[in-house]
Amino acid sequence: MQFIRPRYTFNNQYEDEWLEEDLAKAMIEDVDQSKVVSSHLIESPVLGPIPPEKLSGGVKTLLLMAFDDSGRVFNGSACGDNCAKWISTIGTHKDLTINLHHIMDFSTVEGFSAFIINTGKMTESYEAYLEEAIKIPLEDF
Repeated sequence: MQFIRPRYTFNNQYEDEWLEEDLAKAMIEDVDQSKVVSSHLIESPVLGPIPPEKLSGGVKTLLLMAFDDSGRVFNGSACGDNCAKWISTIGTHKDLTINLHHIMDFSTVEGFSAFIINTGKMTESYEAYLEEAIKIPLEDF
């Protein structure tokens, strides 16, 4: 498995077309509270006009998860809990492998399910996910 560092990978790999997709615009608006003006310009209420390279690490990671089809493992720990619903949404459309170094709060995701590689168990609810996650030794986080 090849792990990626979202900030560097996104900045060197993203395609303009990604930011023209409705999914990308919705994720950017929801997570960063910013609006895509064009594929080269994002309007941030905090930073003002910014290029895509200045998006948050969470949004960059989500965009890679959604549009990178390389089969790489994504660093889900670059995302805050405000990215959980988007990770789940992306995972309903494609196989997605993420690495988490914390227990992400998927409690608001309806119909949440995940396969925990560390324990080899499929979880069909947030509660089952929590039960499996606490079985993972701390050194594996």
